Amino acid sequence: MFDQFKNKFHVNEQKWNDYISCFKRLEVPAKTTLLQEGEISKKLFLIEKGCVRVWFNNNGKDVTFQFFFENSTVASIESFRKEFPSPVSIETIEPSVLWWIHKKDIDRIIEEIKDVPLLRDKLVNALFDRTFDYMKHFFSFIKNTPTERYLNLLQEKPQIVQRIPQHYIASYLGVSTVHLSRIKSKISRQKQ
Repeated sequence: MFDQFKNKFHVNEQKWNDYISCFKRLEVPAKTTLLQEGEISKKLFLIEKGCVRVWFNNNGKDVTFQFFFENSTVASIESFRKEFPSPVSIETIEPSVLWWIHKKDIDRIIEEIKDVPLLRDKLVNALFDRTFDYMKHFFSFIKNTPTERYLNLLQEKPQIVQRIPQHYIASYLGVSTVHLSRIKSKISRQKQ
């Protein structure tokens, strides 16, 4: 699993082995809760196989906020970093193979690599990429219609449409499953 990342990070063999030994392998079925909303996040997950969603409860309504696939990391970053209750739950959608690392180990690794410009920059870029994704999703609810949001999803993240159940996609787009079906039918008719 970690061999594909080894060439991206320029650390010596001993350090590399030390860092990857902090990760523990976990195989779980679909619909496994990895973090419950309100808990303090102590683990960061790397997805080897499967799909994970991040969601929150809005007055009894399940609102999906993000999806993560193979080779992605997922955690409630705010809770993980600041140690306050998570505003989201994290749950597998498919049977998944994950690698998790405890917060104390991540904190130690970050402390050790903060003076290595290349590693520090990779970490900062990964955090900014996540922030940009949040912002883009947020702005799409202000600027775009549900149909435009769906078309953007088809173009930019086709794996979501291919792998995710429709009710989660509808929740992610901020529409009902019935509305999503209408959007898909309308798009299909326009292509004919």
